[in-house]
Order: sequence, then structure tokens, then C-alpha cells
Amino acid sequence: MQIYLGSDHGGFEHKESLKDYLFTKHPDFNLEDCGFFSLDPQDDYPLIALSVAQKVATANKQALGIILCRSGSGVVIAANKVKGVRAVEIYDQKIAAHAKSHNQANVITFAGDYLSFDEMTQLLETFLTTQVDTHPRHQRRLEQISNYENNH
Repeated sequence: MQIYLGSDHGGFEHKESLKDYLFTKHPDFNLEDCGFFSLDPQDDYPLIALSVAQKVATANKQALGIILCRSGSGVVIAANKVKGVRAVEIYDQKIAAHAKSHNQANVITFAGDYLSFDEMTQLLETFLTTQVDTHPRHQRRLEQISNYENNH
């Protein structure tokens, strides 16, 4: 699996820890740190969110974006502007499973101010291990979203 990881200053320390975690726990994943590469309180979350989302949208294989900011919300809004991205903020186990199984999210976000590193890794593992539910109603809904973004 290809994973693109990014954060602004609000999630920078957790991003660095997640990077180490992923290298250790999932050495078979291809992980790319998309930045920001230093802690700068003046950086802007839309830039990193759009960068990660664009990489996910144009990946030639199964890809997942993980983006962190203070709330997790700003980066979701920005990432969802990229055609082909289904970004969801993950904050509990049920949301993590649902985002994968029903919505086939390809970008997940975490709130650096509201989740601990341990919570993030538990939520990430739930997301990664949840199977996609291919029931026709879920596929129909995803097609409706794709049709809209392709025609507007």
C-alpha cells in the first residue's frame, strides 16, 4: 500500500511519531512524508492537505492519505476539493470502520489537539484492517458522488 503522510504545525509532532510507527509496524507499506518537514507555526494547512490529496488522487495503485492538523477538520475540507478524494476525519472506532467499509475513504485525518498518539494508532489500525463492504447500495452512492464531481 502507498501511504502519503502530511501535517501542518498542529499535527507535526504526531506526524513524526506516526511516520516512525508506520515504518516499524508496516514495513511493507511504501510511505512518503509529504511535509511539512519542520515545525513552523506560520505554515498553512490547505497547502499540505491539497498536496497529499493530489498524490492520492493521481496514484496508480491503492493509496491512502493521512493528514493531521489541530482539529482534523480544516484538512478534510481542503482535501475533499481534489477530484477523486474521499476524505474523512477519524475520531472514534466506529467512524474509522464506517469510513473504510461504506465510504471507501482514501484520505483520513486526525486532530492533533484532541487525539493522543495511541488513539491515532488504534484508529489507524481499525481503518487499515476493516474490509470494504461491496454491497450495491454503497457502490451506488459512491458512483453518485463520482458522477457529480465528474460533471460539475
